[in-house]
Amino acid sequence: METTTQEQLEALREQCLQCTRCSLAETRRNVVFGEGNPNAPLMIVGEGPGANEDATGRPFVGRAGALLDEALAACRIGRQHVYICNILKCRACITENGSTRNRPPSPYEIDACTPWLLRQIEVIQPLVILCLGAPAAKFIIKKDFKMTQERGIVFPTKYARFAVAALHPAYILRQAGESYDGGKSLLIADIETARRQVIEAKKTPKLTLF
Repeated sequence: METTTQEQLEALREQCLQCTRCSLAETRRNVVFGEGNPNAPLMIVGEGPGANEDATGRPFVGRAGALLDEALAACRIGRQHVYICNILKCRACITENGSTRNRPPSPYEIDACTPWLLRQIEVIQPLVILCLGAPAAKFIIKKDFKMTQERGIVFPTKYARFAVAALHPAYILRQAGESYDGGKSLLIADIETARRQVIEAKKTPKLTLF
């Protein structure tokens, strides 16, 4: 009997929970696999989990998650409508002087983890991917992606019909005053672009050679 998308994702999640492909397996508290609608036409991809995500095993929680939820709601989208995950499934962090903070993942860690994301994309088959932050955009859209010039632009991609990049909520939260308000407005605008692109993609059948 053919398995459902949900069953395929659950089987993949169980495998991912046992992953030891890189040293992040030694420092993680939880694998943050991803969550949401297994048949979502819109997939949201960030870079990796932070402290809150590592503690809960869920993507985009805490202040960054609250901002993302608010921006999605402004576009009439709920988490139940999308699938949310990251390139990295484990937190990349460093401990110095008794304090633990996030750090950029190494190329080796990214290479070790991306097969999980690629399999998620293969199972879900989203029409549109919304990339949150430059690292996700550089992986999904193109290696030389420039966030300041190219966010909000619709790109064709081999991973989905289209992809759009937006500022990462964590980046927006580090801004103040008008910079914060402007960043939040851009995030909402780019989510709306992705939403509209989903609608357009549903109208247009995918062209194939067969």
